[in-house]
Amino acid sequence: MRNFHLAAAAAAMLLLAGCDSGAEAPKKDEAAAAPKKLTPGEYSFTSEVTKLASTDKSTPASKLKMGEKSEGKVCVGADGVPDITPFTEAGDKCSLTGSYARSGRISMQMQCSRSGKGNLYPNVDGNITADSFEVVATSSSQFSGDGDYALTRHFVGKRTGECAAAPAKG
Repeated sequence: MRNFHLAAAAAAMLLLAGCDSGAEAPKKDEAAAAPKKLTPGEYSFTSEVTKLASTDKSTPASKLKMGEKSEGKVCVGADGVPDITPFTEAGDKCSLTGSYARSGRISMQMQCSRSGKGNLYPNVDGNITADSFEVVATSSSQFSGDGDYALTRHFVGKRTGECAAAPAKG
């Protein structure tokens, strides 16, 4: 009988250990805390090439080099999406084909063409706060000849003020 009482007491203690005091800690609503989009304005950024690899066993047709670091500025418009120029390669003709910037996340898809070579498909994915971003930009090429490559760059940016006014045309 004594063993029965000990077993019952042990079972009761196990049940009580699984119960909480009823005072549940308030949960932070992460979706409410995440910004809906980047605040419009000028952002200073740093970037680094973290991957540059041939996809056709030839020399990659990119002016960028593995490990190359750079700094720059980018303007974020009222839609919360940065200008695409820093995320593409100089000389390519590019257009934004899709974007998403809200709830702490950003994603941008682009299509580019390189004169005499063919097409590239850059994508940007990462995290945002109201005044900063950290993204990974990837790009793959589909050239008519050799030189196809896969490129990855890491960007970190912080809002520094308002965008500079565009120069007057004419």
